[in-house]
Amino acid sequence: MMQQLGIKKLRPGPSGNESAPNHANYDETIANPCPQLPDVLTTKAGKKVTTPDMWWKTRRPELVEDIEREVYGRLPKKLPKVTWTVKITDREFVGRIPVIAKQLIGHVDNSEYPLIDVNINMMVVVPTNVKGPVPVLMMFGRPNFPSPAQPVGDDLEKLNAAIKELLVKNDPSMQAIFDRYPAYNPIQRANTANPFAPPAPTAGDPPPTEQLLAAGCGYATIEPASIQADNGAGITKGIIGLVNKGQPRKPDDWGALRAWAWGAARGLDYLETDTMVNAKKVGIEGVSRYGKAALVTMAFEDRFAMVLIGSSGKGGTTLHRRVWGEAVESLTGGEYYWMAGNYMKYGASEASFGVKTGCICRLISMN
Repeated sequence: MMQQLGIKKLRPGPSGNESAPNHANYDETIANPCPQLPDVLTTKAGKKVTTPDMWWKTRRPELVEDIEREVYGRLPKKLPKVTWTVKITDREFVGRIPVIAKQLIGHVDNSEYPLIDVNINMMVVVPTNVKGPVPVLMMFGRPNFPSPAQPVGDDLEKLNAAIKELLVKNDPSMQAIFDRYPAYNPIQRANTANPFAPPAPTAGDPPPTEQLLAAGCGYATIEPASIQADNGAGITKGIIGLVNKGQPRKPDDWGALRAWAWGAARGLDYLETDTMVNAKKVGIEGVSRYGKAALVTMAFEDRFAMVLIGSSGKGGTTLHRRVWGEAVESLTGGEYYWMAGNYMKYGASEASFGVKTGCICRLISMN
């Protein structure tokens, strides 16, 4: 990418160590090298946006064009179809709340390039003690069943009998051990067999997912790594690599943040077909890098009803033209694969086009 852009050298990002010479800045007196920010509600032609129509038809498309080209990258003109399959459906209890948990796999059509296989991993959990359909909050993370149902009664007895038989068949000496402990079973009855038993006391608030369920909402967890790897080596794999048929990106191609947002939108496609979900009330949530991804999702996919963003840093909700904490250089020289290739230009210290910075956003001649 540096070769494509004519970049010879990148500026290093600041250190998180406050005692390091290049530590991140937290001094307000030097945090704003560009105190006068561009007016969002003024078009490139210099006209003030005075109506919603001007915003949607003129100014917003201008911003989208710039942001796609320079920051997050453009979606490919042709994207493959995603087919969702329910892999497992489990009836569980979270605390005292009965839920249905579904593990879903979204297979991305790879018929045009079978060498790359992309399967989006998502978990949907909805309460069954309220009238549906229910609102759902989608989160970026690793999907897990919240409280997998355990076998009880005759099912547990059959499992234990089969396990004992296999153990003895593999090692006949095991029979003597089972004879000495005739009441022993390899699989013990779960302590949570009675869902109405008082839950064990815990310190602090219940987990956020349990609070959502208690409020009559569901949640979905979608795995970003199953959409696009969170590293530069994976840029020729995942959905970006699949669409590019294993080839490197062009400077304005999408990065991982945009790919994760695209995957979240495909997850919403499924939720629109689930009769237990109110697809008009689906939110998206993320923290740190996934806070950036949630922001990008909401910006480009208006079917989401709300967004919750935490600690998203540069490339998220913080100003690019403000030098505070995480810097533009933290991304251009580190997590460059989150962004469009063009984003790297703003961290260049030596390039064919001169120097371009994220806080000044103008070219400086090297002559």
